Amino acid sequence: MHEQIYIHQDDHSDLTDDQLADKVLRYIQYSALIDTSGLSVMAIGRTVVLSGYVSCEAEIGCIEQAAVSVIGVHLVENRVEVAKQ
Repeated sequence: MHEQIYIHQDDHSDLTDDQLADKVLRYIQYSALIDTSGLSVMAIGRTVVLSGYVSCEAEIGCIEQAAVSVIGVHLVENRVEVAKQ
């Protein structure tokens, strides 16, 4: 049986910064199906900062849309760039 990446039991808004950042990263992995090995997520209050690298421009938008849709996130600052090949 596969371990669940994202579960809804942590869908409440009183998470610590680290818990929210972890939740956002897990949701990006779950919903966008993007390689997140080059991605970093940091939460400050209800603001999430995305940074790192992805393989193409389309993935940047997918990551941002996934992060915005997480319960508890009010603002997303997207600093993700396309990796230079």
